[in-house]
Amino acid sequence: MKKPVPSTYKILKEKAFNSDVNESWIDWAIEMMEVGYESVNLYELAGTTRPYNQFELQELTNKVFKELNLDYSDKTNALKNYIYFLLTTSIDKPENYNRVLQEFRDIYYELDADPEYQDLALLYWAKDDLIYSEFQHYWDGADRTNIDQIIREQFGLYIAKFEDQK
Repeated sequence: MKKPVPSTYKILKEKAFNSDVNESWIDWAIEMMEVGYESVNLYELAGTTRPYNQFELQELTNKVFKELNLDYSDKTNALKNYIYFLLTTSIDKPENYNRVLQEFRDIYYELDADPEYQDLALLYWAKDDLIYSEFQHYWDGADRTNIDQIIREQFGLYIAKFEDQK
């Protein structure tokens, strides 16, 4: 049995949002091959080098996803699965909070400030301010002594919300 490749969640989200193919896609293709996935198109993607022709790579990735039976047609579902993956793999790793929250901030921007993800973006700005300053104004009551606990609690609330929706 083939082991799942965690970065697949991100690649599915990127494909659903029609993002440009970059090095992370190539790395993903290599990871997929390393755990036993085989496909001529996957091999071709793994061997792709710069400069990238986005038109050709979009066609190639369409073939790869079809061969591997990976569905990205539901944009909302692809995004929620990726966010759920980030939350569940990061909740107990405060050392990753800033990087993960930065990803949430980027998603918030990609979605034109979708209110559903505003709290995650606000947590990023609060955490980021507290790295460089004693104060922040994005999250009421958050300071350097409790920001990681607040983030953990908010991640837990989002996880519970996503699990209730399944």
